[in-house]
Amino acid sequence: VQLVESGGGLVQPGGSLRLSCAASGFTFGNYDINWVRQAPGKGPEWVSCSSAPNRDGGGAYYADSVKGRFTISRTNVKNTMDLQMNSLKPEDTAVYYCSFYDGLRNFWGQGTQVTVSS
Repeated sequence: VQLVESGGGLVQPGGSLRLSCAASGFTFGNYDINWVRQAPGKGPEWVSCSSAPNRDGGGAYYADSVKGRFTISRTNVKNTMDLQMNSLKPEDTAVYYCSFYDGLRNFWGQGTQVTVSS
């Protein structure tokens, strides 16, 4: 199982970034895939979830802190999931991880750094 995030970087407040998560080694469409972030000195914060399309047709869910600004999407034929982040704020600064739980354990990627600063 492998999850590889990309797309992070430095952006000014109000700017946009698009993160991607490339998955391999498991049946992508069978699992909810999450974006989770961790800011310096803080614990992990759930950001968004794309629910398993093979189970319930797929849905998108968001933390209140990002609702209306972030959009999650997945492309099952490519085993990829994206997070479009708009109207970024300094408090969005964090390492962003894609993650899923297979019923026994959590799997995580290596993360991608997002820094929102002027």
